[in-house]
Amino acid sequence: MIVVKTPEEIELMRESALIVSKTLGILAQEVKPGVTTLQLDKIAEEHIRDHGAIPGFLGLYDFPNTLCMSPNEQVVHGFPTNEPLKEGDIISIDCGALKNGFYGDHAFTFAVGEIAPETEKLLHVTKASLYEGIRAFKKGNRVGDVGYAIQKYCEDHGYGVVRELVGHGLGSKMHEDPEMPNYGKRGRGKKFIEGMVVAIEPMINMGTHRIKQHRDGWTITTLDNKPSAHFEHNVALVNGKPELLSTFAYIYEALGIESNEEEEFRQKALVL
Repeated sequence: MIVVKTPEEIELMRESALIVSKTLGILAQEVKPGVTTLQLDKIAEEHIRDHGAIPGFLGLYDFPNTLCMSPNEQVVHGFPTNEPLKEGDIISIDCGALKNGFYGDHAFTFAVGEIAPETEKLLHVTKASLYEGIRAFKKGNRVGDVGYAIQKYCEDHGYGVVRELVGHGLGSKMHEDPEMPNYGKRGRGKKFIEGMVVAIEPMINMGTHRIKQHRDGWTITTLDNKPSAHFEHNVALVNGKPELLSTFAYIYEALGIESNEEEEFRQKALVL
């Protein structure tokens, strides 16, 4: 059952989402060759707690860290480690925060130094597919419309769309109804309701869509060991249209990137 949020609750969720956004912005300055993902995990936990929130992933389903850190062929749910990042790696960072009883949860895949052009294209297409999905999150549409938009965009570029892992509703629980697959058929699935909040998060592979889960019960990698990218935003349905609660603006500010990609999804101006 979809849990509808009041306007006041959506604003509390925006606060939680922006704590995650700011955390990812801090990490954007630190992602470089030689840094370990455990070092990044420590920075993230301190930043989240300093802002009056609790790390959303730490202890959730017994996960042992603040961040899911998934380099290269890892799709999601990777553990932070003491292994240094290398030039040419990519690293997907998924972060959550709990404040005022509500979760924020979103993700970004970073380049570590200079990366191969084909990997850069994977990141570009995956992020663009996220916005294709968000455009389909509107009054009158259904879950399948979002999944179809993401799937078509990525498969038209020759990439594999992960089936077993999906986006989700978000609120006082990290995972709420409905599930939000990154594939589907238009007009199918649950109908979108005013006031609902979801995490839309394409997980896209350079090669096959098939994945494998490791014995640790968490780590997911591509079956062919080719790179995978992951981008995620938190979105509310407000006045029948998608309203972004999270932002990549802090990341772009840290990296010196100019972008207006989020403007069409904001009914309320973002104040940095």
